[in-house]
Amino acid sequence: MTAKVHLFTDGACKGNPGPGGWGALLRYGDVEKELFGGEANTTNNRMELMAAIEGLKALKRPCSVVLTTDSQYVMKGINEWLAGWKKKGWRNAAKQPIKNQDLWQQLDAECQRHQVEWRWVRGHTGHAENERADQLANKGVAGVKA
Repeated sequence: MTAKVHLFTDGACKGNPGPGGWGALLRYGDVEKELFGGEANTTNNRMELMAAIEGLKALKRPCSVVLTTDSQYVMKGINEWLAGWKKKGWRNAAKQPIKNQDLWQQLDAECQRHQVEWRWVRGHTGHAENERADQLANKGVAGVKA
């Protein structure tokens, strides 16, 4: 794994649930790629997860990735909760199925393919790449047919 890719992700939702979008900005050296998409009836947490999944899926071969998100849900899920969920058969402490299990499993699979370093930034504070990911996520929302 030689390539060091920077991935900036964000999700957006108009209503929760409601129409949602995800955005990802990939940067390798001075090459950038913008990705976005949306769903008609979703949640902000699902869109945050989709942004990370789709950004990682866009990489054709295993890479060293610095993934920056403004989602505490994604950060805590990947760094604190995931191992326990897997041990407990994808159930939470109350023995209930975890929310968004389908997406957590996809994100886990993508993280197995790459070497991912996770970074968190506070959203909407002028972080240039986070702001661009937010704009892409909103483009994703705008493209959804209600």
